[in-house]
Amino acid sequence: MSHDLGLTHFVAQIDTVGKVVLVFLLILSIATWYLIFTKGWANWLEFRRAAVFLDTLKRQYSIQALSANLEQTPPDNAFAMLAAEGLAATRNASSYGTLQLAATGGMAEFMTRAIRNGIDQESARCENGLTVLASAGSASPYIGLFGTVWAIYHALVNIGLSGQGTLDKVAGPVGEALIMTAIGLAVAIPAVFAYNAFNRRNRMWLAKLDAFAHDLFVLLTAGNAEDAANKTSGTES
Repeated sequence: MSHDLGLTHFVAQIDTVGKVVLVFLLILSIATWYLIFTKGWANWLEFRRAAVFLDTLKRQYSIQALSANLEQTPPDNAFAMLAAEGLAATRNASSYGTLQLAATGGMAEFMTRAIRNGIDQESARCENGLTVLASAGSASPYIGLFGTVWAIYHALVNIGLSGQGTLDKVAGPVGEALIMTAIGLAVAIPAVFAYNAFNRRNRMWLAKLDAFAHDLFVLLTAGNAEDAANKTSGTES
């Protein structure tokens, strides 16, 4: 009879509550691996695109080159989108008028708010999916533990009804309990590793974006000041 005590034998004995727990763990596992692959691939692609954009900007460090680059290639990464928002802010600043800009802290403050808004949007976008990973990593062991407790309860009921704790009476429920524990851990461990890995990536990514924001602010404000000086000297001549 030992040949019947396989995985399928134990799964076949799971009742409705156990099947609900098993399906819920399966859904969490699918969501976890989906996020691992999709976010990992998306992060890798964006890293490559950002590297190309920053390398191009480093070789031609000017507002004109930045504007031409963004016109030729639409923004496809966080750094390019932040640069596009900064350029849009400089172009739209005139619509606010000198008095309004002065009342709100001047051009520098206006640019700072525009760039900071872009960083906040990227930070929120980086958080997509992390809640699911955190929930799977923290809740899956407890869900599996619930299935384990429910299976042990079945084992105790079988022992009470039969009056003896023989293997054929308790093997099914005990096997079910071990399966639930194993599945809960199998779902939680990848989710925890992925959550920590994506969190670390997001911290490093946003730190680089923040450093780029300082360089972008200097480039845009210095370029605007130079343009204003050129216009003034042209008017006087």
